[in-house]
Amino acid sequence: MENTAPIRIGTAGWSYKDWDGVLYPPEVTRKKIHPVEFMARFFDVIEINTSFYGHIRPELGRLWCRKVAAVNPNFLFTAKLHRSFTHSPLAVMEPTSAASIRPNDEDEKLAREGLDSLASEGKLGALLIQFPVSFKNTALNREYLEQLLRQFIEYPRVVEVRHESWDNPETIAEFMRQNVGFCNIDQPLLGRSLAPTEHVTSGIGYVRLHGRNYEQWFDSDSRDDRYNYLYKLAEMEKWKDKVEIIAHKAETTFVVANNHFQAKAAVNALELRHLLSGKKVPAPETLVKHYPELREMVEIEDAGGGYSLLA
Repeated sequence: MENTAPIRIGTAGWSYKDWDGVLYPPEVTRKKIHPVEFMARFFDVIEINTSFYGHIRPELGRLWCRKVAAVNPNFLFTAKLHRSFTHSPLAVMEPTSAASIRPNDEDEKLAREGLDSLASEGKLGALLIQFPVSFKNTALNREYLEQLLRQFIEYPRVVEVRHESWDNPETIAEFMRQNVGFCNIDQPLLGRSLAPTEHVTSGIGYVRLHGRNYEQWFDSDSRDDRYNYLYKLAEMEKWKDKVEIIAHKAETTFVVANNHFQAKAAVNALELRHLLSGKKVPAPETLVKHYPELREMVEIEDAGGGYSLLA
């Protein structure tokens, strides 16, 4: 199925210790090549994950923009809004709702400074506003969300909600009215968690693939364990069909793999790029050594950007 609207595929974040030697070659690990510069060879979007935990420092934002532009002028970032706007400070202990979220003026100032460092370089594709599954569709929460969307109206906004109560015609109509993207997600279906959707409510189509690690989603010692999941090719083929449907309704579609454990996000992102294009796609030599199932779908590049004899 052909589609003229761009589909951008990449990973959530790039700074993971367990990517060293699995995705990243020694040149990146030893900081001779910046990770975002390396990633921009193979992907055309990265979702900034660290902005959820700490505000983007403007000088770093501008550096990242320069690094990716040097190797891939078409590259964009998306960025997660800081958790002070979307999660209770005690999110592990209590449900998140409008009554428990407590951002302050300093949070807004710092969030804007970081986002503007990307937007001013033309590299901010979307602001992702991510809520936990405990944030349900209530009158109070709808009011808070509407206020938050107005607060950051100058950015292209996408909202991720994980509770099924948001999946209804009223929410979709409201998102369309406010020109806000709806984030379609893949996650373990536990309780009343949101099932996969194909909604497009603005010019931006957005998909996040979290993996399906049912055993460790809520019961693990490390938050990274829940993302230890490699999608099977048949599972990616189903998402390929959904992404094509979304892309035909959107001006730009972002697909972000968040199953980052041992760089599995990069594997599935490359598989999806191959499935959508029907062609072999460039891939890092290091990653193909660890995941040889990629070999039939990719052209292997070495750390210097040339093609490897392993291909």
